[in-house]
Order: sequence, then structure tokens, then C-alpha cells
Amino acid sequence: MTTGATLTAVGRPLTRVDGPAKVTGSGRYSAEYTLPGTVYAALVGARTACGRITDIDTRAAENADGVLAVLTHRNLPKIAGPPHLLPSLAGHAAPGESFFPMQDEAVHYFGQPVAMVIADSYERAQFAARQVHAHYERSASTTTLDEGRDQAYEPEAIFAGFLPARSVRGDVAAGFQAATQRLEATYHFAANHHNPIEPSATTAVWDGDRLTLYDATQGIVASQNTVAALLGVPPSKVRVHAPFVGGGFGCKAMIWPHVTLAAMAARHVRRPVKLALTREQMFTSCGHREEQEQHLEIGATDDGRLTALRHHKLSLTSPFDDWAEPSLSIASQAYACPNYEGVYRLVRSNTMTPTFTRGPGETTGMYALECLMDELAYRIGVDPVQLRLRNHAEADPNTGHPWSSDGAHECYRRGAARFDWQSRNPEPRSRRDGNWLIGTGMATAGYPVFFPMQPQRARARLYADGSAVVQCGTQEFGTGSATAMTQVAADGLGVSLENVRFEYGDTDLPNVAATVGSAGAGMISAAVHTAATTLRDQLIEQAIADPDSPLHQADPAAVVVHAGRMELRDRPASGESYRDLMQRHFMTDMDALGSWSPPPPNVPYGLATFGAQFAEVAVDPDLGIVRVRRMVGAFAPGRILNARTAHSQAMGGMLWGIGQALLEGTVVDPRDGRWANASLGEYLVPVNADTPDVAIEFVEVTDTVVNPLGVKGLGEVGMVGAAAAIANAVFHATGYRARELPIRIEHLL
Repeated sequence: MTTGATLTAVGRPLTRVDGPAKVTGSGRYSAEYTLPGTVYAALVGARTACGRITDIDTRAAENADGVLAVLTHRNLPKIAGPPHLLPSLAGHAAPGESFFPMQDEAVHYFGQPVAMVIADSYERAQFAARQVHAHYERSASTTTLDEGRDQAYEPEAIFAGFLPARSVRGDVAAGFQAATQRLEATYHFAANHHNPIEPSATTAVWDGDRLTLYDATQGIVASQNTVAALLGVPPSKVRVHAPFVGGGFGCKAMIWPHVTLAAMAARHVRRPVKLALTREQMFTSCGHREEQEQHLEIGATDDGRLTALRHHKLSLTSPFDDWAEPSLSIASQAYACPNYEGVYRLVRSNTMTPTFTRGPGETTGMYALECLMDELAYRIGVDPVQLRLRNHAEADPNTGHPWSSDGAHECYRRGAARFDWQSRNPEPRSRRDGNWLIGTGMATAGYPVFFPMQPQRARARLYADGSAVVQCGTQEFGTGSATAMTQVAADGLGVSLENVRFEYGDTDLPNVAATVGSAGAGMISAAVHTAATTLRDQLIEQAIADPDSPLHQADPAAVVVHAGRMELRDRPASGESYRDLMQRHFMTDMDALGSWSPPPPNVPYGLATFGAQFAEVAVDPDLGIVRVRRMVGAFAPGRILNARTAHSQAMGGMLWGIGQALLEGTVVDPRDGRWANASLGEYLVPVNADTPDVAIEFVEVTDTVVNPLGVKGLGEVGMVGAAAAIANAVFHATGYRARELPIRIEHLL
């Protein structure tokens, strides 16, 4: 197979192919599938953080109008096997936590489902759910870091078992002895919740022993395999649809209990069941970014070269899983520090298992590191950009392997130039605009490049009229993947964009892994490109073997395809169209299945995406109000598939950095373990009024390692470093170092 397709569609700022369906409302989301006979389920959550149910009174709910059933631990069937026995791999079974509710009377966290009401309307189900009264024998609970600090432990592994809890290189003690500058700080991060526009929802319907799910998920295959395993049925008996998903940010990456509960309810009442979580339930049902504390120590020479880095993280996990987002990965790789120690410690608490949240881990880990790097720059009198350039790792410091591609230096240079960094007076509180104190700051961005563990597949079919359909069992949740894959398919086949349709959102299509960790664009494009170029090459081979073709006995490597026409590269007049070839052979269509196998885990390269973030803030010294005035981000994500959607992804991440820095924090009430601000009225996120001018620079670097098109991913890295740049700008404006997020008004007064 040849892989040197001419890329004319890839990279263009094509408008979204799914845009008209979303704008007109014709695109249906999971909660909008109302099948004949559909009934509605509503969950009842526990009202305590820890204990056991001593009694649950369902009589009033059962007697309410329209109620078909009330399920509790007393009558809900047992699952086929405990979730922790399932392989938690993206694309395979991926339960959100190794606990399934309503199997016994134990309560582990506030909001844990203890009952499910099924009724003939959504309103009746919600009303009846409020008539269920559970009584508890309460036990002592742990809901905050401070409550459980003395019970912290170091696990063997974190992040669903994929990463070791301790990582060491060099001799950290010797590195600190060699340092002439030493700084340390502790940073505290409030818990964060995802809050996509579309709350999670599942519509389940059984046809005999076959189950169909319409699920709001970032991984339709993960939904299929997880539900099948929990119900004890073959995955071939479960089909999942997710044509439109209204945002995910990680909360729809793992498969949470409500999906299987919807299927169990549908089997119980023998009718289609729709289960849609309320906004409040989104805070207790789909994971979150955990409350955490990070302690950093850095040693450096007087010119700012790092000699030692110690980075310890303490965070809350659930009673049953050793989960921590991997906050220390890029922080351990971004700089050429020879001596490093990274340690995760956990506190078991009465919360559900935390999960991926946009830029998982790296947003918090790089916040801590980049704020302390800024302190080092001020202490030794070195420009913060120059300090990063001086310490940038030219190879992966953990392995010594060269980067598959880098681009960090160009990101610093172009970002600084776009921001006009060189005109900055580094003295804190040196610039005013009326009463506002003005500050500027910067930080490094970075995110690992992840690979799925199994082959990724897609199918391409070309019809005799010149149109093409490319299919892949993925899902579109706002990233623009359907649009970008249309472009990849068009270039791979060598046909015009208007002749390509990309089909997705169905597990009956060739499977790919869940789209998490910025891996989606790389793995899906690799599968689509492979399928398209395989089909293209089959057609070229057929033309070469055909005595009636102008390309008969031509060298396949000399044939190119443009606008559906195969022709010789040096003699374009010698050639023919796909249509001519297929009609001559009485073919109505031709297809090919493409399978792409990711690089092995021991590939001898460092794998990361780098960037640089810059921010300007204005701070009112009397009121403590912070306004972000402008931001610049420069990123090197490999090949850009669509300039428009890539820009949107980067901008979305940067704006979320405003939320991380200044607004977002979920507060727990330790009396009962309840999230006290579980609504969009009290959990603050950036809105249009908070949005500054945002400029984005893309540094396209060639990467021949990660996948056929050199796509490294962009969804996560746009958020990494944004909050640190803002916090460093707040210091420049006010002289205040933010060691707690979000930065609140009272911190600045």
C-alpha cells in the first residue's frame, strides 16, 4: 500500500459537516430518541456519605400515577461480575468505578443510586422518585483531604492501574546538594466537575435477547463491552448508537452505572426506557477531577538550570479504587532535569471514583510546576521565556529517547512575538490602566501522546457514480472529528470533498477505541486513511492489470489520483477516472477494510505535544476582581486536520483555563458529603462576558512515528498551562502568588 497521498483537503478550515443538523435541530441526541412505548426512569440518590440502608419505603412511589416499577437493592438483579474484573482499556470494557450500586444496602458516597423509578412520563418518574424514602444507619465519613490526611497511603499504581505511583531518575538528594537556588511550595486544587451542555442520558430497548442503547458516550465500543460484561451477555448482542453527543470532557469517557441501570430497567418492564440524569446528578454520577494537593521542590543553579525536582501529589480517591489523574507526567518530561522524584499518595474518601477531566492531570501538575518556575525566574532575574528555553528537554529525560517531534522552541518564539512579550516590564505592580493593575504571564503547555492498545479499523466504499462512504465506529462529541475524517477520506481516496460521506456513531461499524486523551484524531484518522488508501490502491492495481486501461502495466508508484481520476504523475493526460474503470467492469461499488496498528509501547521515542501559553490580566486592587484581557497560545500538535475545528479546540481549552484559574471549584459539605454547589447557578464557569481576545498559533511539526498522517492531538493541550499563565500574570499585576485554585476575590484583598 502506498501512503503518500496528496493532501489537498486535510488542513483546510472546512465548515462542520454536522453543523446543519445541529443548527436545525434535526440531529438527535441520546435523550431525544423516543421509541414506541418508551417509559422513563429516574434515579434516587443516597442522602448520606457513608453507612447502610436500614429501610427503604417505596409504597408511595409504587402507588403514584403512571409508575410501572420501583427497583432497589431488594429486587434489582445482580450483575454478572464485579466491575473491577473488567479490563479498563479504552475501546474495551471501561467501567467508571469498580463498584455497582443497588446490589446491597451499603452506601459509599452521597448521591449513590439507591432506587430507580420507572413511569410512563418523565415528570411522573421524577415525582415518584421524590416519594421514595430511605432510612440510613450513618457511619463516620471522610470527604476532604484534611479529614483523611493522616490515613494517606502510596498505592502500587494509579490511573486505572496504568501508571506506577512512584517514579525516580538520577539522585534527587545529590541534585539538591548541587543547587544554589532552592524553592518549594504547596498548591491546593478544589474538585472540578465537567458540566457538558448535554447531561448524560441513555435510552435502552430490548428485542428478545438483543439490546440497543442510545448512549451519550465518548466510546460506543466501551459502552457496548461494559454493559455486555455487567449483564453477562455477549457483546454481539449489544448495539450502541451515539450519532450526536453534546460534549464530554472526560465524564463520558468511562461507562458509569446509569447506562447499565437503564438496560436493566428496560428488561424489567419489557419496554424501551429512557434515563436522563439531572444536572444535580451529573455531580454525583459521572466522576470528577479530584480535590488534590501538590508539593514541589526545585533545585537550580544561579543561571536557572534545574538540578533536582521533587513532585508529590496527595489526592482523594473512592473507597474502592486507586484513582489519581496523572498530574506528574509532562511535569517530569518538559525540562532537562537530571534528578527527579514523583510520588502519588491517596486518601480513601466517601466519594465516587474520580475520572478524566479535560487535560487530565497535566493541567494541575503543570500549574504547580509552571508557577514555581515563574518564581525561580523572578528570584534569579531571568526572563520567564528564557528560563523555559534554557531548560527545555531536547530528549525525553525519562528514557533519553529523542522526541518523535518537538516544536517547543518555535512555540515559545511565535507565542512571545504574537503576545509582544519583549515589551514587558517584569517589575510587579509596574503597570496600570486607570485603577486596574495590569499583569502578564506565561507558562509551558504539554500533553503526552497516547496510543490505544488494539488495532483501529475503518471501511471505505466507492460507488460507480464517483461518490464514497467511509465508516468508522466512533462518535462525534463536539470536537469536529466527523468533519476532519471527511477530509482525510477525501484525500486518501483522491476524490473531492463533496463526494464523501462519513458515517459513524454505531457499534455495527468497524470499531475504534474511545476518544480520550487527545488520541481520537490520531487513531481515527489513521484507520480512515488506511481504509481509503487501501481502496485507492486496489483500484489502481485493477487499472494497471486492465489491458483496456490507459494505465495498463504502469508503475503503481507513478500513479496519482486527483478528483477521482487516476493518472501518471509525469503524464497527467494518461489516465482514467474511477467511474470509467468501474463501469467498464460492470462494478456498482468496491470497498476495503483498513486496519491500523498503533506503535508498540516500547517505541524508542519520547511522545508529547508541546506549546506555550501567554495571558494578560487586569486586577482591581480594591475589589479583588480579576479580568483576563487577552490570551495567546502556540501549539505544535503535528499535522492539523482542519484549521477551523483545531482553532476551536485550542480556544476551548484556553478558555477553560480561565475557569480553572478563577472560577471553578466544587465544595463539599463534610456533614453529609454533599456537593454544596451542584448546579450551574453556583458552580461557576466562564461565559461570554469572561471571554478575552484569544490568538492561536499552530506550529506544524512533521512526525513520522505516531501515525500515518503525523497527528499528535490537540483537545487536551490547549488547557494545559493556561491557568498557570493567568496566575503568573496575577502575580505580575499584584505581587500575590496563587497557591490555591480557584483564585478568589478574598485572596487578593
